[in-house]
Amino acid sequence: MAFQDPQYLRETASQTAGPYVHIGLAPGAAGFDIYRQELGFDITGPNAKGEKIRVEGIVIDGMDSPIKDVLLEVWQANSEGHYAHPEGGGPVEEGFRGWGRVITDFETGEWGFDTVKPGPVMGRNGRMMAPHLNFWIVARGINIGLNTRMYFEDEAEANAKDPVINMIEWERRRATLIGKRSVRDGVTVYRFEIRLQGEDETVFFDV
Repeated sequence: MAFQDPQYLRETASQTAGPYVHIGLAPGAAGFDIYRQELGFDITGPNAKGEKIRVEGIVIDGMDSPIKDVLLEVWQANSEGHYAHPEGGGPVEEGFRGWGRVITDFETGEWGFDTVKPGPVMGRNGRMMAPHLNFWIVARGINIGLNTRMYFEDEAEANAKDPVINMIEWERRRATLIGKRSVRDGVTVYRFEIRLQGEDETVFFDV
């Protein structure tokens, strides 16, 4: 078998997530009955402790228009700040995944999911991180998935000490990571708008 000299190899052309991302990752929401049970719809399970919340939002492009074919994945700790992982900091409730997957509404671009509010998480070097959600975002036109976080508006004291937020120099940029709190029909709702470009572009992380 012949092998090419690495110096003559060319970079493979990049490719976006394509128009069919939902068929493979969230087929039920796209109208395809493929799997017996889809992954990612139940983040916390029935035994999760803590405050039940609703998180909603929209992804906006550089022309200030909603993107209607986005897939978002979310990772989070439980209410005690533990991830569902052997090295996640401690035990989690039975059935707690701490991971979810949603797609935007094809008509409005809105997305949303129900979960519990996470607790503070121990970070590197023993520094406590404020309660937050981790997001991974893919859509047609995005070559590499985007990573960001949502912090909680009503955790101002913890946010002010968070080591990740404090790496962001400008206060206006920090504000792009804050979910806005409201109460609707007795349920706490956090609104998180993700802007891909423009003056108020959301902070994205290289992870």
